[in-house]
Amino acid sequence: MVNILLGVGNPLRRDDGVGNYVAAGFRRQGWMSLDCGTVPENFTGIVRREHPGLLVIVDAAEMGRSPGEFCVVPKERLRDVSFGTHQLPLDVIVDYLAHSAGRIVIIGIQPLVVETGEGLSPPVREGADRLIGYLERGDPDRIPVFR
Repeated sequence: MVNILLGVGNPLRRDDGVGNYVAAGFRRQGWMSLDCGTVPENFTGIVRREHPGLLVIVDAAEMGRSPGEFCVVPKERLRDVSFGTHQLPLDVIVDYLAHSAGRIVIIGIQPLVVETGEGLSPPVREGADRLIGYLERGDPDRIPVFR
């Protein structure tokens, strides 16, 4: 059984592209890593076909934290967090995929700069690299939960 990571965001809006950065940098055997851009709904067919044991969705999220800080956002708290510039709200996508994955984990990373431009700010890049390390070591349960 494969696990899937979906990186969501717009790399032309600086730190909003952190999910794309994580998807591009994450490599682990038994995982499929997909850069969804701003349309994660276009990748739901892959998730439904593969039926992953674990689906991880990574996106920039305004959570009132320090830039680069990341945490798991429980489904019931998704409306309390401001996610990036994608088409459908993440809770709609999670509901749609609920029976297509064994477990779904949404990870938000606090952005610093979300304006037109390219490249992540240094603290967000450092946070993204730390997150990639957690995921590559198989430690998603050690990621703090948004409260």
